[in-house]
Amino acid sequence: MRLNVLASRLRDDHDTVAQLAADLGQTPGGGVWRVFLGAARSGQNLTGSPRSVRAMNEQNTTISPFTLHVPDESLAALTTRLQQTRWPVEDARTGWDHGVPVDYAKELVTYWASEFDWRAQERRINAVPQFTTPIDGHDVHFFHVRSANHGATPLLLLHGWSGAPTEFLPMIDPLVDPDSHGGESEDSFDVVIATIPGFGVSGPAVGWNTDRAAAAMVTLMARLGYQRYAVHGYDTGALIGRSIGLIDREHLVGLHLTDVLGGEELTPETAEFSDPREARAVERAMSYQYELGGYAIVQATRPQSLGLALTDSPVGLLTWLVERFRDWSAAEDSPEEVFSKDDMLTTVSIYWHFATIWSSMRYYKEGASGWGVEPERSEAPLAIVAMPHDLGSAVPRTVEGANNLVRWEELAKGGHFAGWEQPDLMVQDIRSAVRVLRAH
Repeated sequence: MRLNVLASRLRDDHDTVAQLAADLGQTPGGGVWRVFLGAARSGQNLTGSPRSVRAMNEQNTTISPFTLHVPDESLAALTTRLQQTRWPVEDARTGWDHGVPVDYAKELVTYWASEFDWRAQERRINAVPQFTTPIDGHDVHFFHVRSANHGATPLLLLHGWSGAPTEFLPMIDPLVDPDSHGGESEDSFDVVIATIPGFGVSGPAVGWNTDRAAAAMVTLMARLGYQRYAVHGYDTGALIGRSIGLIDREHLVGLHLTDVLGGEELTPETAEFSDPREARAVERAMSYQYELGGYAIVQATRPQSLGLALTDSPVGLLTWLVERFRDWSAAEDSPEEVFSKDDMLTTVSIYWHFATIWSSMRYYKEGASGWGVEPERSEAPLAIVAMPHDLGSAVPRTVEGANNLVRWEELAKGGHFAGWEQPDLMVQDIRSAVRVLRAH
């Protein structure tokens, strides 16, 4: 029975979908069950049975080369908007605790309008082979570089919000050619860097959540001919990665994630404060709840109003994202302690030129109902790489309950944007982790 036929009849019939999933051997809340329910609710055009997510959308499997190019008119229009920014009255008493300081915002806007070289960034990005392919009604954009070494492990890299796939570009050469970058041939990878639907170059997408994105990634890896592959991800990418582990376990070498979001969180009542990791986890959870988490509440409840504003205002978009870069990274004061202006403006420009801030934020709204819900047990081998300056802090005992945790590593440096901040350390950890994952 085809999912797209049922979806037209079962939009919100949770009980009927649950019963059908049970008849097919899927427990309520399970990975395939959640993909199926999402199809019913959003009207996705899925083909095949719930057990054949990898074969989704077989009617068009074209993979097309892609070259990034923003028209001159769009660049000129952006410059005009930046030059015509209407600034608020500045309060000299305010600093980063109020958001992006006005004087720093002015500095970034001036640089964006007069010095930032988007064409140079296009050339850098286009130096890596890019493609698009239609999956589930969306043209999924991805980078793809194969290793020259026989037996290379396919590796899917997944970014998060508020990031972009371009963060991973410095990691490609060491991953595909380890012999030239301090590694061994057995550490070779075929690298796939996907743009999450609704983010960046893939363009706006409506009705997507992390489960649906996971199904699309499974289809992508199958379409590229990979029967076994590993996944690295952080933030939204980590959520998608875990969902991949639920729906495509048989083809997965394992997961390498910076965190596992959802489920039980430590509180002052449940933490073992004698364990420095648990004490740190509670401290960061409190900071997130009372200082840094306001963005998430807005995006999870009323993303549309904010999305309208940020889609129309490049300065609004810039400050909303740069505040995340600063707060979530290892920066202590200025985000430029970690990222250059060009680094940040490349990511901001991608969101701007492809008008994807609104659809990317909607992943929070689509996923909010699952916050704090105990996740389904995943048997996919999981390696965690914990970053010392992440905005949250995972601990082993909260991860082990619902996951097949086989490796835990804490890096000495880096924050939320792990590979963007510390590409060399991340490459080294991926190599070490995948060796362990292969054994499971």
